[in-house]
Amino acid sequence: MELNGRAHCFGNDVNTDYIISGKYKFKTLDMKELASHVMEDLDPDFARKVQPGDFVVAGRNFGCGSSREQAPLALLNAGVGAVLAASFARIFYRNAINTGLPVVECDTAGISDGDELLADMEGGVLRNLTRGTETPIKPLPAFMLKVLSDGGLAAHFVKYGTFDID
Repeated sequence: MELNGRAHCFGNDVNTDYIISGKYKFKTLDMKELASHVMEDLDPDFARKVQPGDFVVAGRNFGCGSSREQAPLALLNAGVGAVLAASFARIFYRNAINTGLPVVECDTAGISDGDELLADMEGGVLRNLTRGTETPIKPLPAFMLKVLSDGGLAAHFVKYGTFDID
């Protein structure tokens, strides 16, 4: 699985309320509506700037806070292709995989806003095409790559009728 897009950079400790503010989570379940407000507390123009396949890039502890699945779903529905971060909050990481949003653990210090990136999920490398650099990424287990390629855990279940990943 290879992912290609531009970087949209954020800092450390991006919590789920920064990803999608609580003031929207309780007003609608319409994911397109939520996507129109994604990341707006950190970058009010993010939802208008992000293009399909682009990356959210962050530092440590991305997705801390609540355990609601609206955060990865809002990112997916905004067109985000993956989230790259030095580390993730455990519940966000699992919710992202379950909903079909790729998450990549790697050193993000050398990435700047607008950099063109290529993440080779199976090869375990992130290529910064803008800077001509390569960074190793923490590889995902084969079963997680399978779930992601199927579009998330529910889509995997619909496709195979089981959660078995063999």
